[in-house]
Amino acid sequence: MLHGTTPLVGRGAELDRLDAVIEGAGAPPGIVDLTGAAGIGKSRLLTEVCRRAARRGLTVLRGRATEYERHIPFRVFTDAFADLDPQLLHGLAGEGPAAAILSATGVGSGPGTGGGEGAAADRFAAHRATSRLLTALGRRGGTGLLIALDDLHWADPASLELLDHLVRHPVPAPVIVVGARRDRQTSPSLDAALTRGIDTGAVLRLGLGPLPERDCVARLAPTLPPARAARLYAASGGNPLYFLALLQGQAAGPAVPTGGLSALLLDELTPLTAAQRRTAEAVALLGDQATTAMLALTGAAPEPGPPAAPAADLDADLDVLTGRDLLRPGPGGSWSLRHPVLRSVVYENTEHRRRTGMHRRAAAVLTGANASASVRAHHVERALTGWDPGAAETLLEAADEARATAPASCAHWLGVVLGMLPDTPEHRARRRELLLRRARALSVCGELRESRSVLYELIARVDADEDGGLRAAAVTLCASMERHLGDYGAAVALLRRELSRRPSPAPADALALGLELGSSAPHALAYSEVRGDVLRTYGLALRLGNEPAAAGALTTAALGETYGGDPARARRLADRAAARVDALAGRELPELSESLARLAWTEFYLDRYPDAERHADRGLALARRVGPLHLLPHLLLCKAVVHMNSCRLVSALELCDEAEGIARGIGSDELLALVVGNKAQVMLAALPPGDGAALATAEEGVALAGSRSSWWTSLAWCVLSYASLYAGDHRRARSAMLRAGRGPELAGLQPTMRPLFLEALVHSAVAAGDLSQARDWADRAAADAERLGLAAQRASALRSTGAVLAARGEPGPAAEHYVRAAGESARVGATLWEAQALLTAATLTGLAGDPEAAGALWRRARGLAEAGGAHLLTGLADLFPPAEPTSPAPPAEPLPRLTPRERQIAALVTEGLTTPAIAARLYLSPRTVDTHLAHIYRKTGVTTRSALAALAARSSPTP
Repeated sequence: MLHGTTPLVGRGAELDRLDAVIEGAGAPPGIVDLTGAAGIGKSRLLTEVCRRAARRGLTVLRGRATEYERHIPFRVFTDAFADLDPQLLHGLAGEGPAAAILSATGVGSGPGTGGGEGAAADRFAAHRATSRLLTALGRRGGTGLLIALDDLHWADPASLELLDHLVRHPVPAPVIVVGARRDRQTSPSLDAALTRGIDTGAVLRLGLGPLPERDCVARLAPTLPPARAARLYAASGGNPLYFLALLQGQAAGPAVPTGGLSALLLDELTPLTAAQRRTAEAVALLGDQATTAMLALTGAAPEPGPPAAPAADLDADLDVLTGRDLLRPGPGGSWSLRHPVLRSVVYENTEHRRRTGMHRRAAAVLTGANASASVRAHHVERALTGWDPGAAETLLEAADEARATAPASCAHWLGVVLGMLPDTPEHRARRRELLLRRARALSVCGELRESRSVLYELIARVDADEDGGLRAAAVTLCASMERHLGDYGAAVALLRRELSRRPSPAPADALALGLELGSSAPHALAYSEVRGDVLRTYGLALRLGNEPAAAGALTTAALGETYGGDPARARRLADRAAARVDALAGRELPELSESLARLAWTEFYLDRYPDAERHADRGLALARRVGPLHLLPHLLLCKAVVHMNSCRLVSALELCDEAEGIARGIGSDELLALVVGNKAQVMLAALPPGDGAALATAEEGVALAGSRSSWWTSLAWCVLSYASLYAGDHRRARSAMLRAGRGPELAGLQPTMRPLFLEALVHSAVAAGDLSQARDWADRAAADAERLGLAAQRASALRSTGAVLAARGEPGPAAEHYVRAAGESARVGATLWEAQALLTAATLTGLAGDPEAAGALWRRARGLAEAGGAHLLTGLADLFPPAEPTSPAPPAEPLPRLTPRERQIAALVTEGLTTPAIAARLYLSPRTVDTHLAHIYRKTGVTTRSALAALAARSSPTP
């Protein structure tokens, strides 16, 4: 009555929008988010959408997440793929990474496919492989594909990760995913992912409210007396499930029942015999496994009693339950209750002892059928009544299956075993081992805070003289969690305390602790205070012959020296570190992922972009195979900033989006601030002039950073400074950069990047009309750049000096500095900065009276920007094209054809006033001032306030 046979009522507007999505399959939005309360009609609408899509020729797959199977990995997707021919899937997917998701359909290598170290071991590769599979299915036959996923509020974490991937990376084919969920029961992560998809245009959200009374009554109860129908409608609140349940019970008397929906549904079970009720309960318990054979073996018998019911009796009971519309037949001889709410009511009201017995028998039957451990573990967990070694082994097998592709499920099964394991001396060693395994699983899936809590529990349980190796491993991992959560002081204190314990840690343990200290301490202390510790760790690694640890110590030292401002020493260490890391090619070690991340960032700061990208790519491949999850954003961001600087903005934004999706699920504001800050930096170059999204993203970055002082927090404030400068707010740009530097001494800025950051202060001073301060900042940038010897920083210092010269009315020398800056940038492959410098040089060269050279510079700059997707620069170039060379003419007025009001505004710009200040002085709106400025820029051919100020200064009469 609620799915296939009940007419769909009151949803005309929603169906019109869904029809439009089906007709435009392959165009955004590719995902539809149906939300509403239980019983409001989401599933019925989903059924109608599937029917219409099939009628238009689309392949339709349908899966449902279930309330009681939320720890079976990828369950809602495997349920959907089960509708397809396994041979077709095998031909499209083969034995690749998607096998972990397809294994329940028969594709892959059978039970356990999801947990090995082979192709299925990388869950991110599985996401990408599934996207490719959906692309192939969508293009097959040219008809398109629709996947309907019901009850997503119950989806397992692995399925939610995959769905998030599809939101962030829409399938490039005529593929539509329609998901239905209860909004009030949805996890924050799923809601956030879908909401972000709305912002990007990838997701269409349709919220289903109560049915109108007229539609509800006229279509669902047309023969009911109006007064009675009105009372039922009022009691139902417009919810069709509740209305139909009330309608079904109305034969009992004229009064509206008052026991709520659960009571109404339970009333439907009252006329059943004991055997019929047991059958309904078994269907509720078995879910997708509720076939006639499984019902006979599992549930249709009293407890205690024979293991199976006579086939004839079971068939008769199924007929009765079908006739009452309690059960409905499904594909493959399966059975289901007519609605998930009914399933929940029946399951929760099944007598506990009988329910436990049915789960136990189901687990035994599935074991005989060679079902995967994760499917068996679901029933084993619900059959537990105490410590059971056999059950524990099944749960641990399920944890091992899920370890790589679904670490959240792995952590859950380990938690179940820990919950039933007796806390006695004989199980002490096993408990400690499982606590460490669970902490690692939690860290891999991004649950850093919970992992940290488990580790502190473990540390409290282990004395150094009992099991030093396990304790050192726990302390090392715990410190890593503290570091990635931004509490560097806690990490350093924990590590130093452990290293100073008596008896001293074994050499191998001291090595692990020392490596983590080298990673954590530079965030809390100056590198000079940590250098000795890092060098001692390196020496210990050499004595122990531990090449991965030696490489790790060298990458830590190289990055530390880079941040500390000694590029010469950093280069030497980076060379040695790269040699050791490259020699370890092919070693699948998780610790190498972090070494590669540190090395890649070091190489980026040293202007070695190809090396940085090569090592970032290797680190990404390794981290995706063996983890941990929280390293992926660091590696993705490193590659993104390389792409940004080398003017590959489209891919840079894609990398930032992927990093953001992972970081948002990890729970570290510090990490998310780093990701968001870098994304804002890329957006500044990628978005057209006037787009405020980069500024908003930069503001989110500093909000996430809060009041902390660290490398990453400093970067967030630096990006806000630049975003504010491009938005025309020079005062905010100055204050943000000084906040990043912790005052005018700028001690908080990374020394090897300080000339670039000083450039923002130079421009803010020029905009404020303080040329003396601008000169001071520019001189400091030049001195820093000379000491560093880094081409990208020399280019930045040249641009700063050029800005000061332009503001002083010397466009020729200023243009020369910008051309030199472009050359320095080109030398190291910093194409974005090359294009920016050339564009500014073009404007200044034109002002200096050489339009032919200006045109050549402009064309070169625009070509580089267009090829790299730098819409900021192409937009500016198109707004202010160079003047065409003309025959000699009488000298033109420096500020030609300006109206009196435009001259007035140009003069105030020369004084350093911002748009709001000019608006206040002239009693105009800021929008009017900006309009006048646009006209001034177009008439004069300049592109910046500093260039306009220089032009206006030259036009003023000489005293």
